[in-house]
Amino acid sequence: MSTSDDVGNAGETTPAGVAAAFPTRYLPTPQIRDMPDEPRSYWRLIGPGIIAAGVGLASGEFVLFPYIASQVGLVFVWAALVGLVTQYFLNMEIERYTLATGETALTGFSRYWRHWGLVFALLTYFANLWPGWVTSSATLTTYIFGGNRTAIAIGMLVTVGLILTLAPVVYVALEKAQMLKVAAVLTFFVIAAIFAIGAAAWSDLPQVVTQPRLPIDELGFALLLGALAFAGAGGGQNLVQSNWIRDKGYGMGTYVPRLVSPVTGQPEAAPSTGYVFEPTPDNLRRWRGWWKFANIEQLTTFVLITFVTILFTSLLAYSTVFGREGLENSIGFLEIEGQVLADRVGSWFQYLFWIIGAFSLFAAALGIVDYTSRLAADVIKTSYARNANESKVYAGLVWGLVLIGIAVLLAGFSQPIVLLVISAVVGGFMMFIYSGLLILINRRILPQPIRIRGVRLAALVWSFVLFGVLSVLTFQDRIGDLFD
Repeated sequence: MSTSDDVGNAGETTPAGVAAAFPTRYLPTPQIRDMPDEPRSYWRLIGPGIIAAGVGLASGEFVLFPYIASQVGLVFVWAALVGLVTQYFLNMEIERYTLATGETALTGFSRYWRHWGLVFALLTYFANLWPGWVTSSATLTTYIFGGNRTAIAIGMLVTVGLILTLAPVVYVALEKAQMLKVAAVLTFFVIAAIFAIGAAAWSDLPQVVTQPRLPIDELGFALLLGALAFAGAGGGQNLVQSNWIRDKGYGMGTYVPRLVSPVTGQPEAAPSTGYVFEPTPDNLRRWRGWWKFANIEQLTTFVLITFVTILFTSLLAYSTVFGREGLENSIGFLEIEGQVLADRVGSWFQYLFWIIGAFSLFAAALGIVDYTSRLAADVIKTSYARNANESKVYAGLVWGLVLIGIAVLLAGFSQPIVLLVISAVVGGFMMFIYSGLLILINRRILPQPIRIRGVRLAALVWSFVLFGVLSVLTFQDRIGDLFD
């Protein structure tokens, strides 16, 4: 992706004014440091986009888009690409601020109002109170081995908590888990392309481009717009790109310590709030190197992997259950699809399908608990308890979310409608608000030569409008569920 619309000429901002542009009513002035050398080898820095893809590949990719394909064919797959491109620009503006300052986007928001970070952290926490991904993984596990779904889900939640609090460096453990998940999913697609997807389905693949449409009459506007907007990620997951690239050492994030286990990790010195570089020719050259790499990494991992996943899961569903009566937009959809695959290919493929799905949804749960707790820990450390040990705060939040999930399951709630409504409404509302806030911080705070402009500014305005409309429509659609 060209960076010509993102980097101006050196000298447009005087060095003395660089730190002065940061609001300091609630948070300290950042330190001035040089931008670290641009990456020479890309391979060792690949990771945050794969984590984003891995965490984002959850029920939407394995149930929602395949369900749509089972009902109307491949005519709506185009929407996944539109949604992913929108999120690409959104993610890159989240990354822009962190690359340039070492601060998370939430910290940037909190410079204007102290409680912005807390608002988003609480919304993210409430959106993820219902342990839907781990419950879905447990359901698929019962298809394979039998057993009690609730007991399996509780065991998975405890496992998630142990992984995230005992790993010496949390980011490394998360990255390895999501890379394994992505590798397993892509391997499955290769096998499916050979054994399960028929010639007729392959011949209909061009419909994605030649017959795109919005099947409102069949499926409803809110469902389709939700699928379009939340393809890949959504809600708080986009915001945590800041934390993940910082832990990987991107740009000014190199100067910020990583989250470690309070049990097995080595404590590191607490960082200052953030940093800023003077827009000298050398620093701008290094910035352009980091910005180019970050764009490539996001496009070739998050966008590409997620779109390929949606395309193949949709194609597999279209090939096996298109036109079948009585299908539901729920995890039970995968049981029926698995049974059809067993009839067509063999029982081995049915179980492979369920195993990959169960592991994928478990890995999604791992990432969701991580990013929910990571966002909140960062906010507490930055804005409310600067002397706190962030790793201990993070661990406490992880186990808090695990215990809440266990309580929900033990209380016997199968799908508490209130929590599902909260999750649906909150996700779109958050993205609507922070699309606007990203324009604010990336045009007002950052040095002039690297501020958002041009095509990327237009993309964020589009994101602001899209998620604003989505928030209203989703609220109208979901609030009615409470009274049905």
